[in-house]
Amino acid sequence: MAQFRIVVTAGDGIGPEVVNEAVKVLKAIGKKYNHTFDFQNELIGGVAIDATGEALTKETLDECNKADAVLLGAVGSPKYDNPLNKVRPEDGLLALRKGMGLYANLRPVKVLPMLVNGTNFKPEAIRGVDIMVVRELTGGLYFGRPKRRYTTSRGRRGVDSMVYSEQEIARIAKVGFELAKSRGKKLMSVDKANVLETSRLWRQVVSEVAKDYPDIEVENQLVDSCAMRLIQNPRSIDVVVTENTFGDILTDEASMLAGSMGMLPSASLAGAPKEGVKVSGMYEPIHGSAPKRAGLNMANPIATILSGAMMLRYSLALSKEAKAIEDAVLAVLNDDYRTYDIMSEGMKKVGTKEMGDLIAAKV
Repeated sequence: MAQFRIVVTAGDGIGPEVVNEAVKVLKAIGKKYNHTFDFQNELIGGVAIDATGEALTKETLDECNKADAVLLGAVGSPKYDNPLNKVRPEDGLLALRKGMGLYANLRPVKVLPMLVNGTNFKPEAIRGVDIMVVRELTGGLYFGRPKRRYTTSRGRRGVDSMVYSEQEIARIAKVGFELAKSRGKKLMSVDKANVLETSRLWRQVVSEVAKDYPDIEVENQLVDSCAMRLIQNPRSIDVVVTENTFGDILTDEASMLAGSMGMLPSASLAGAPKEGVKVSGMYEPIHGSAPKRAGLNMANPIATILSGAMMLRYSLALSKEAKAIEDAVLAVLNDDYRTYDIMSEGMKKVGTKEMGDLIAAKV
């Protein structure tokens, strides 16, 4: 029997609904494999601003750092969409990543065979797609300084700075290479080296790290070209490593290959994942808070449930249990159950809670 403490930051919008289903499935895992998961609820995002005035308090961050892992729902609220707001829900997510040292974001994009006919793509173009995107998470435009808005005699101006050190680039590149070793031994490094100085440094450092991985085939790709490749020939891509902003955009694009953002989990880690080694991490679906869907029992919880599986694998070193969740998801989909976002003719439509119940029962 093993005992683990999980901080749950459900956040805003549909966050609490999808997190509830992931917790339900994790409890089923605990019962089956004789593990105890102690879930501690904390606030982040808009609900945290409402309660404390901050998107993430120091106390919550401290609890997250003491836990075995963090499970997050989503942040974002229309209440705080005004660009003049000094505090925004997304500030909490950025602060959590920075405060926990979570520099490596893993976003798997896998097209499941039973969903291959349910996307906007020709089935033959996406069948068998299995991509791992490794996104640098604590540098670049989102964190660079100076970052400010100001007014001059000629009007308003805004500045964001894209900044990367060779150390930041080298450590995320190593995560990509390590993952490529256990997959198809192909790494695509994505940058904008024809325009950006940070990208030129990125390409240079990646080529230096590549010398330690002679068995890995490395391809440098400009971000706009990569965006086209994702649509044109996604099956040619194995592991992608890229900086923060590019990774954010490319993974949202890639989610459409799988049919819905509601299918894609993510892991944000403080180190390279290794079999049987526990890595500090935070786990969340790649989708947003979808406030218009909140409270309607519509949201697809699969991305959050699969994020829970990634948590078991990377932060708790429970690979067998992680696979049990993944197999349960496949079994439910094979039984033709679908939430609204992946619904197709002849399938059985269910809501958020029902999908969670079905997957937990399969566990």
